[in-house]
Amino acid sequence: NQPTLNVDPITMEVLQNALGTIADEMALVIMRTAYSTIVRDSMDYSTGLCDRDGKIIAHGMTMALHLGSFPDAMKALLSEFENDMHPGDMFVWNDPYIGGGQHLPDVYIVKPVFVSNELEGFAATLVHQIDMGGIAPGSSAVYAKEIYQEGFRIPPIRLYERGEPNETFFRLMEKNTRIPDKLAGDMRAQIAACRTAEKALVDLVKKYGSKSYRAIVARLHDHAEKIMRAEIENLPDGTWSFTDYIDGLGEDPTPIPLR
Repeated sequence: NQPTLNVDPITMEVLQNALGTIADEMALVIMRTAYSTIVRDSMDYSTGLCDRDGKIIAHGMTMALHLGSFPDAMKALLSEFENDMHPGDMFVWNDPYIGGGQHLPDVYIVKPVFVSNELEGFAATLVHQIDMGGIAPGSSAVYAKEIYQEGFRIPPIRLYERGEPNETFFRLMEKNTRIPDKLAGDMRAQIAACRTAEKALVDLVKKYGSKSYRAIVARLHDHAEKIMRAEIENLPDGTWSFTDYIDGLGEDPTPIPLR
């Protein structure tokens, strides 16, 4: 019953910074509670917040490489569960062919956030897990010839259902990784980050009211599009190209061009 908030630039900036702070807090929760060195020391993970349509509204600090994968990941989740999400649910997946991740160790754990039983957004995490099985420790074998050799492949499934853990999934993961304690610890860190973000986002929505919050988020999307279109328009006409190289394979590797 709160009145619609006038979406002025100052309020929009305050909310945008609040969302960014929540995403950064998620990143800090993972860094402080994760078990593996690839997360705590290398910070090979990402955090973010999405609106109720799965569109990114804030990214946390850490791995920039992951940032472009969240939109495809959220599309994969919503295509499967859009009309079947409930308070207390949490989802997990790592299939790079449908989820947007780079490889199987990139595991998404995402929590829908409800306020007064209305979906208001998502807390999203992506962590490079230390080992997902497969023919090589770390699940990154350059000599793998098919994805089935790389490790345990997970479609979008429920990690928690209405607050109850999917014990079958946790038992499966324990038997499909070489380092079950580290993997379980890193997943618990992701879960903790999602729950931390949920509490903060619920408080934020309640502060502004659902209608006003959604209006501000819509304006943030419009503002981002306006800035991007202006940057593209300022580029001079012409043909653009770029070539870089990655390491080759085998005993006498030849660099592989990316054009």
